[in-house]
Amino acid sequence: MAKSEGENEEDRQRLADRVLGWVEDAIYWAIAAVLVLGSVALLVAQFNKLLHLKDTPTSTLTVEILDGLLLIFIFVELLYAVRVSLRSHEIVVEPFLIVGILAAIKEIVVLSVEAATLLTKGPEFSRAAVEIGLLGGVVLVLSASAYIMRERRKDGGVQAET
Repeated sequence: MAKSEGENEEDRQRLADRVLGWVEDAIYWAIAAVLVLGSVALLVAQFNKLLHLKDTPTSTLTVEILDGLLLIFIFVELLYAVRVSLRSHEIVVEPFLIVGILAAIKEIVVLSVEAATLLTKGPEFSRAAVEIGLLGGVVLVLSASAYIMRERRKDGGVQAET
């Protein structure tokens, strides 16, 4: 019995959907591999930095290490977002909000140390202080957004894993 034209079209659409799904998964796996390799490379670089900066003042060393570790956290959170996307075949917003929070905090830490050295330079210090304030606002907005997303998910509005 011959298939109708509509059935052939449905078969082609299902095949195209399956193939594109495989391609999508392959790309997500490639992104995950790059994020894992990048995280490991950053972690090794942080250990090296720790060993080579042993004679550096503690405040500088602390900021350098914290800056690198926050970058590693960003990579790991992006890896989590990829993992959730692979599992659910949906892009989940919350991990990206957390990445934004971490990136803003990372910049606040760096700018805070920079601002301490700019105390005698009025306009530059003011610029750094305003930037720190704006980044603090960004952290608050992103945190509120993440909280709202989590509450919506608890109420059954959005289905995703954390």
